Amino acid sequence: MEQVDCVVVGAGVVGLAVAREMALQGRETILLERESAFGTISSARNSEVIHAGIYYPKDSLKAKLCVEGNRLLYDYCRSHQVATQPYGKLIVAADETQIDDLQAILYKAQNNGVPEIKMISGNEALALEPKLRCVAAILSATTGIVDSHSYMLSLLGGFEDAGGMVAYQSPLVSVKPVGKNAEGGYELLVGAADGADSMRIQTKLLINCAGMSAPAVAHKIEGLKQEQIPKAYFAKGNYFSLSGKSPFTHLIYPIPEPGGLGVHLTLDMAGQAKFGPDVEWLDIDAEEQIDYTVNPKRGEGFYEAVRRYWPDLKDGSLQPDYSGVRAKIVPVNAPAGDFCFNSPQDHGLHGLYNLYGFESPGLTSSLAIAKHLEEQIKKSL
Repeated sequence: MEQVDCVVVGAGVVGLAVAREMALQGRETILLERESAFGTISSARNSEVIHAGIYYPKDSLKAKLCVEGNRLLYDYCRSHQVATQPYGKLIVAADETQIDDLQAILYKAQNNGVPEIKMISGNEALALEPKLRCVAAILSATTGIVDSHSYMLSLLGGFEDAGGMVAYQSPLVSVKPVGKNAEGGYELLVGAADGADSMRIQTKLLINCAGMSAPAVAHKIEGLKQEQIPKAYFAKGNYFSLSGKSPFTHLIYPIPEPGGLGVHLTLDMAGQAKFGPDVEWLDIDAEEQIDYTVNPKRGEGFYEAVRRYWPDLKDGSLQPDYSGVRAKIVPVNAPAGDFCFNSPQDHGLHGLYNLYGFESPGLTSSLAIAKHLEEQIKKSL
């Protein structure tokens, strides 16, 4: 049986950052991924936005790790030749009734320690973006875009350079704790692409970074109480691309809506514009039931939402593009959930960490998430 110090489950952006951190700390680490490549699910289906940490409740993990992760991510990308575009972002009040909401967002951002953020007048916003319609806006200078695939490729390279090994097409089948409360570690049964059991691994440290599949993975761990495992909820986000040249040079966000940040305009690395994501709650029980097809009819709602801040949007200029699904652990109409590090303090099993609800801003926060987890592990040793 292969014996290692650490096994990380899931090679999305958070799993890659965590696995790299574990290897850099000198742990012999294996990264398990059920797909044939890294970052093919949620990490390949997002806006690639580097968030500033604006919207999250004060003292929440999302606020703390996003603000820290923003700084770490820009520093990392500069030193590792990963492309970013610091476009900046405008959050806009479409009319006077939204001014109080805008003030509340700014207050929250300032409490979170977000740097380089301020309120500007409607005229100042129009001077930056003449096609915009708004009465006031928040300008966030540290919001930008990252080439997420290059970033993940760089993380993988760092992980492998530090001695880590990645196993693709290797779904986790079952986990058996060794000894009382897993004091002897864990025995993992790992499957192969053809469904056959291919290997057994023994590890002292097991980290579940499986994104929206994290609850399903947790159910495979013997000795983990069912009440410790949250139910997975699936909120689909649809994107529509804009034909022609973008009228904006900043990212444009409306006032947030329940479950998401409203239908906003983001730019890719080349400056091409897309709108989304919206929020479409899926009535499903498992990730396997997700249909990523974008329904063209949802575009009708996009036109109405976008024209509140860009009235010149022409009919027929939006095309269905792609969709992603948020890894939520709270149901529709519930307050937004925080990142959840389910640790030995919570469930009583040594060396087991389950990461639940790592939706946005997971990409921005990834390096900070890995450092936070390492601190937790060191405290429990």
